[in-house]
Amino acid sequence: GGMPRGRDEPATVRVYTVCDESKYLIVRNVPSLGCGDELGTLFSSYGPLEECKPMDAEDCEEYTDVFFIKFSQLSNARFTKEKLDESVFLGNRLQVSYAPQFESILDTKEKLEVRRNEVLGRIRSSVGSRSERLTQYSPWQGSSSGNLHHHMSPNKRLLFHMLSFLSALYLVLRCTNDN
Repeated sequence: GGMPRGRDEPATVRVYTVCDESKYLIVRNVPSLGCGDELGTLFSSYGPLEECKPMDAEDCEEYTDVFFIKFSQLSNARFTKEKLDESVFLGNRLQVSYAPQFESILDTKEKLEVRRNEVLGRIRSSVGSRSERLTQYSPWQGSSSGNLHHHMSPNKRLLFHMLSFLSALYLVLRCTNDN
């Protein structure tokens, strides 16, 4: 039949939360043929890479390398992982996984920010254009339309972010102390 082999077992569905997803990918089972450039070319065809380098991995199979790849955009990394995980590269089946443990605090903050904007965008588009018409002619904004957030002073905006972060932290700490 036309069934690809090895697909007899039921497909496992993995749900990734935003914190599991990452611009950082670990690629295992890369043949040890010094083919880093080819691998880089393959991965960069899905979006700009910031890094592509072999890792010293003790736990990898003989004759295979493990590569560390960093995309500029999370969305490119997400798409690439879907496309290239379990794909065959120079005769080997690649294993592509997210590596959120390499993220800096800044990356995580940026990721959550992007996520928040995606969600807000979705909410805004479902709310529709009614609210936009209202803000467009608000007297205090002059002729420019835009949201209030941009009109806050940078200091106020920072304070606003700090407050929401601290209140979230407080909740986390309170929850862990209860146990």
